[in-house]
Amino acid sequence: MSQKTFHLEHHPHVALCDLLKLEGCCDSGGAAKQVIEAGLVTVNGVVELRKRCKIVAGQSVGFAGTVIQVRA
Repeated sequence: MSQKTFHLEHHPHVALCDLLKLEGCCDSGGAAKQVIEAGLVTVNGVVELRKRCKIVAGQSVGFAGTVIQVRA
């Protein structure tokens, strides 16, 4: 399991599909939406099916053996 940290840098949130794309977990936003829809992504340990779910500081996102910690 690998760990990554994503910094929001003055933004209040990031969409889940955008986060997966920005962190290189998926090649494109479309691919990110597909894995979310398939139930392969968790937010704080719970499966998340909303593609544009707002991820805020303090949350963690899991996908394919990677955990992304979101920071302010």
